[in-house]
Amino acid sequence: MSVDTAFVLGGGGVLGAHEVGMLQALDEAGIKPDLIVGTSVGALNGVMLAAAPGDAVARLTSLWKSDVVRTAFAGSWVTRLSTLAKTGTHLHSAGPLRGLLAEMLPVARIEDLSVPFQCVAASVERAAAHWFTKGPLVDAVLASCAVPGLLPPVRIGDDHFLDGGLVHSIPVGRAVALGARRVYVLHVGRIERPLVVPRKPWEVGLIAFEIARRHRFTEEMATLPADIEVHVMPAGSISRPGVDLSQLRYRDSSHISGYIERAYQASSHYLTQQSSA
Repeated sequence: MSVDTAFVLGGGGVLGAHEVGMLQALDEAGIKPDLIVGTSVGALNGVMLAAAPGDAVARLTSLWKSDVVRTAFAGSWVTRLSTLAKTGTHLHSAGPLRGLLAEMLPVARIEDLSVPFQCVAASVERAAAHWFTKGPLVDAVLASCAVPGLLPPVRIGDDHFLDGGLVHSIPVGRAVALGARRVYVLHVGRIERPLVVPRKPWEVGLIAFEIARRHRFTEEMATLPADIEVHVMPAGSISRPGVDLSQLRYRDSSHISGYIERAYQASSHYLTQQSSA
């Protein structure tokens, strides 16, 4: 596989709408990927681009604005509590998201996508990252999106998989390992928010989780070879220090249009500056 330009799409639930704005800016700038690497919601966004790059931005914009979040995490509180009571492990069935992916994707296998694509999930039995490079497409993306506690682990063969963000929140190192010389990092905006020392009981876990999800990306960025060109696309998010509570409001889709538009404006400005530098 010959790779020059890679798009790396990180995870982050409803905040993944930011990546749609970034993709719009990249598309208008004429920047196309030779490889797409994704995790969690970044796998969902990335696979849509890999499947049909020509109209992916329009399809993703429509998908997000038609409330992909509420589709994936469907159900009233009664339904969610009933699911938890039955399973003991999660609030939502994977059925709605599986159905959505099957409906939206024009091919059934990873190797049949228009653009080379890989996504990552966390293997429960091996406590390790597992990269899906071939095979059934819906299963791979569903595994990468299996948020612990919200969706069930995805069984593939004898293994069970959970959300890829547990092992790679923004897998830039994977793109470089596969030969990319120019990498565009599409993230959900969290890395633009400085972390602060927690001051309330519920902030402790949230800050600890955020450190855990960021540290690998930070280390990989710091150790990239000097000849790798990396562009971390700006999300245009409000970067006030503090605890990001969006991960608790995982079904709140009221800000999706704003996420897309702010990321588009910020990324367009960034790419214009780069082209004139």
